[in-house]
Amino acid sequence: MKKLIVVLMLYCSTSPVWATDAKLENIQVETSVQAVERGVDDLMNNCHSCHSLKYIKYRDLATFGIDKKKIDEWRGDQPIDAPLAGLMSDEAAMQSFGLVPPDLSLMTKAREGGASYVYSYLLGYYNTPEGMTGNHIFPETKMPDPLGISSATEPAQRDELRKTAHDIVSFLSWAADPHEQERHRLGYYVIGYLVILTLLLYFVKNQIWSRLK
Repeated sequence: MKKLIVVLMLYCSTSPVWATDAKLENIQVETSVQAVERGVDDLMNNCHSCHSLKYIKYRDLATFGIDKKKIDEWRGDQPIDAPLAGLMSDEAAMQSFGLVPPDLSLMTKAREGGASYVYSYLLGYYNTPEGMTGNHIFPETKMPDPLGISSATEPAQRDELRKTAHDIVSFLSWAADPHEQERHRLGYYVIGYLVILTLLLYFVKNQIWSRLK
């Protein structure tokens, strides 16, 4: 048992998921329909060939307000209630990368740092002197540079890729909790109802006690 604990401690202290010298770039995600739509559009073009979002259905995109024509193009002949499954099979992924790419549905909640971690990771790729591609945030990643930030040298091009990464992360933040705004709206109604109910009960109480006096 002691040996197992020691092994786990050593693993946690050396694993690049928890330990990295690179600093995350703090960002604020956008929650508008336009930003989320740009994000899912970019994700479908850059990430969907390998990654899935098994907890998000095409109907969820339509309910949120994403353009229906785009949704129909993405889903093809799949039903509207189908999840956003990646285009690459698990077998092909194992042959190409040696592992199955992780599902992205809860990625912004699964990583310490949340959206800032994913954003910094997407922009953390660089080219080594040996001509290899590395990542400052997750050095042992097997995923190729999805946005091409490592080969972008022009400031305007890098700024455009930053916008793309920000939109993708905004969509992934929405995907991790697609009903957040609905819950917030419902919360306002519940609070308003409780305030009105409290006032009514207060007036009723005053009426009852005024008779007893």
